[in-house]
Amino acid sequence: MKKKIAKKNKNWFVLVLKLIGFGLLLLLLFIGSIYIGLWGKIPSKTDLADLKQAEASLILDKNEELLGKYFVFDRSIVSFEDLPKYLVDGLVATEDARFYEHGGIDYPSFFRVFFKSVLLQDNSAGGGSTITQQLAKNLFGRKDYWMLSMPINKIKEMIVATRIEDVYDKNDIIALYLNTVPFSENTFGIESASYRFFNTSTKNLTLSEASTLVGTLKANHSYNPRLFPERSQLRRDVVLQQMVKYGYIDEDARLNVSNHPVEIDYHKFTYNEGLAPYFRENVRKQASQILDSINNSGDTEYDLYKDGLKITTTLDNTMQEYAEKGMTKHMERLQSQFEKAYGSNAPWLKDEVMITELIKKTPKYELLKKENLSEAEIMVALNKKSKKPIFSYEGDTIVSISTIDSLKHYLKFLNTGFVALEPNTGAIRAYVGGINFEHFKYDHVSMGKRQVGSTFKPFVYTTALESGMDPCTYISVKEVTYTNEEDWTPSNGSKDETDPHMNFSLEKALSQSINTIAVKLLDKVGIPAVINQARKMGVTSELPDVPSLALGTAELSLLELTASYTSYVNKSVPSKPYFVEKIEDKNGKILYEYKPSKPMDPAFSEKTRQTMIEFMKATINEGTAKRMRSTYGLSNDMAGKTGTTQDNRDGWFMAITPNLVMGSWVGNDDHRIGFSNTSIGQGANSALPIVANFVSQLNKNNDFNSITKAKFETPSAEVLEAIDCNPDKRDGFFKRLFGKKEKEKAFGE
Repeated sequence: MKKKIAKKNKNWFVLVLKLIGFGLLLLLLFIGSIYIGLWGKIPSKTDLADLKQAEASLILDKNEELLGKYFVFDRSIVSFEDLPKYLVDGLVATEDARFYEHGGIDYPSFFRVFFKSVLLQDNSAGGGSTITQQLAKNLFGRKDYWMLSMPINKIKEMIVATRIEDVYDKNDIIALYLNTVPFSENTFGIESASYRFFNTSTKNLTLSEASTLVGTLKANHSYNPRLFPERSQLRRDVVLQQMVKYGYIDEDARLNVSNHPVEIDYHKFTYNEGLAPYFRENVRKQASQILDSINNSGDTEYDLYKDGLKITTTLDNTMQEYAEKGMTKHMERLQSQFEKAYGSNAPWLKDEVMITELIKKTPKYELLKKENLSEAEIMVALNKKSKKPIFSYEGDTIVSISTIDSLKHYLKFLNTGFVALEPNTGAIRAYVGGINFEHFKYDHVSMGKRQVGSTFKPFVYTTALESGMDPCTYISVKEVTYTNEEDWTPSNGSKDETDPHMNFSLEKALSQSINTIAVKLLDKVGIPAVINQARKMGVTSELPDVPSLALGTAELSLLELTASYTSYVNKSVPSKPYFVEKIEDKNGKILYEYKPSKPMDPAFSEKTRQTMIEFMKATINEGTAKRMRSTYGLSNDMAGKTGTTQDNRDGWFMAITPNLVMGSWVGNDDHRIGFSNTSIGQGANSALPIVANFVSQLNKNNDFNSITKAKFETPSAEVLEAIDCNPDKRDGFFKRLFGKKEKEKAFGE
């Protein structure tokens, strides 16, 4: 009986051994099938030795500070030498304590996880993957194999991990891992994460910052330091405890960090957000054209979004921050003034003809029209409310709003443009294309063209001086009716400007922006001469051959106008604005470098240049732009010109300093909507404060002393003598009594 039982047990034992052997055979066959590629090709050592990962191209300012990125995946590569020691130590202590001991697979950890997680269903066992296995997953991802997904992907990663360990040393593996691992908010790589959450490069991370980022790797969303600061801090402290446990830091170092909260300096580099979005869009267009030219002329192929290029631009990040802050501060206040001045009679509320016309241009209206809906049905649909984000200066808010109400909401907003140019090079140092790029994509610096108003007058005065006119020529402010121009009678505003017996010198006439005198000067020198002078100063837009040209009926872009003004401080030569200094590949090879084109010939004489600077200095000191001194208290050496167009539709201000030329424009995108009154809409009130706010901030930063403390050169003795006269004179008694009555004439006689 005992023999039978023993035999039976032996048979069972043999059967179990056979089953185990068969199972092991199946497992080996299964692993072998994965190894030979039946479940998808596994990268070879040769493949791994030539890893190419898509890298974000970096947009840098003139000082090589990060401005933005172009990317498919937000990833920027850094070398191991740029990784702080405590970042590496924190990663190893938290993610793979035996990293330096294994060859890609930590077998004790693997079997612990296998038995506890798979056999005992204990979820507290942890992940079990080494840093090298995680790297394999980051590099090649995981595929869906239905019920076998987990074992197939895990085995693949183990195979790839051992090959990675054969190809790379431990330092290279750490660098590869940190360059490819996803952090919070779909940010790939430690460099991108460092800039996003702490606005610094990886090499400058503190122990607290490094530990915070390592802590997010356990659960990217749950430990996001922006969304969940307290939870992120607790996870950071766990990382620090692990570093103490494995001897990387001491307890004092841990306490020194743990006793302080996580402090982030969040910067999101997206298309719509971040610093200088309008400028970055111009850089994107220009860089794409440059790369297309390079790709078409050689065997190389460069991709702006994948190849980790470095694009160094002309912008100065600090100046740009000042420009954007100055713009927002002023425009929020001006918008409130603008709306209050109109009250309940605002055209975006009352002008049914204009509103109906705009409604019919909306994509939703056109779509409903194609569906053959009646006008009444379309209006019902367009008045239906839905929740959507809308722009406000306090921040975007989600509101329930109809398509028509949304149109009216955006129609009321004033918009703006601001640009600052280095006059001797044309380098763009600051660039604000509008009040908000996400909601107002139209670029009001380089795309928009509007009537320039009185900012065109310096072209007329420059022409007059070039024709030989004495700066102390006195011209009557009296109105003249031009009979051959449909009895057109340009007029002025203030009492002095309407006194028919008052005569102004050219300096006062320009500084006070006297319309009647500007037209009379144009009449004297001729429209063709003024147009020719503007062309010499870099203006390429069409200029109307009409007397009202003197008052700024020409439509120019802000960038074009500002560039023409650079001639007044660039030896009479207009500079050509540019965005990109150079483009390098990820290895530092220069692919493109800006080379200035041959400069244009001087647009006018040195005598005229110095005289015009003196004229426009008077505009700032006692003329239409005196708010720069009286309201804003700016003592900088500065010249300039204000501009306001008909019906207060556009406000302009041009400012010239020896080393920086600035221009600003303000208006509504719909030409039919102007300011309700001149006191609000004039350039001195609508556009000048943007420049004033910008210069005020520059003045507080000693880094910009070369701009803010720069002085205009002393005019020559000849110029000083030529402009040494009283600013105005009134006709004497007999001239008032018997003088020629200049009331009507033909323009161009």
